[in-house]
Amino acid sequence: MSVLPLSVEKVINELSKLPGVGPKSAARMTYHYLRSPNKEASKLGQALLDMDKNTMFCSQCFNVSDKGVCDICGSEKRDKTKLCIVEEPLDVVAFENSAIYEGLYFVLGGVISPAEGIGAEELRFKDLERRVKELLKEESLEIIVATNPSLEGEATASYILDMFDMQLKEGKIKVTRLAMGLPTGADLEYADRLTLKRALEGRRDI
Repeated sequence: MSVLPLSVEKVINELSKLPGVGPKSAARMTYHYLRSPNKEASKLGQALLDMDKNTMFCSQCFNVSDKGVCDICGSEKRDKTKLCIVEEPLDVVAFENSAIYEGLYFVLGGVISPAEGIGAEELRFKDLERRVKELLKEESLEIIVATNPSLEGEATASYILDMFDMQLKEGKIKVTRLAMGLPTGADLEYADRLTLKRALEGRRDI
């Protein structure tokens, strides 16, 4: 016999499926909503329903949007000679919050990870090829690969480079990688090989 009502157990089980949330954290969240006044649980439930109903993926960049073409892709002010490839929609948010990039984006939906059973066919590479062809109709294009500096991110970056090998040789596109290296306050002795490699490649005049 269960100690908790079935409805409460269901909420805990669903919350524990969230990234970084274990059963104990899920239980604390659930009891927070049980104790909270003003029907906080109902507000959360309605917000989730509204999100599920009203959001979609942009048909051009696959960022989260409330319309077929997102505001970034639809803006005439964005630099259409630059296409930044990221893993997930939250990466777009990070770039936009920095206010230092004015080009377009493309969200792959993850990275190549054989260990997790994610191959190239599970990601949006075909859509990426289509998007690049559309942008090349206007002028030359710089593709900025902004996947994370992990082994999977590097493998994905190499795959993208191979994808556009012909266009690279023809001089139609340029593929660049974000310079990634040592964070402020880091000690060289604790840096791994990949971090040091990126730090050297991204060096600049002082």
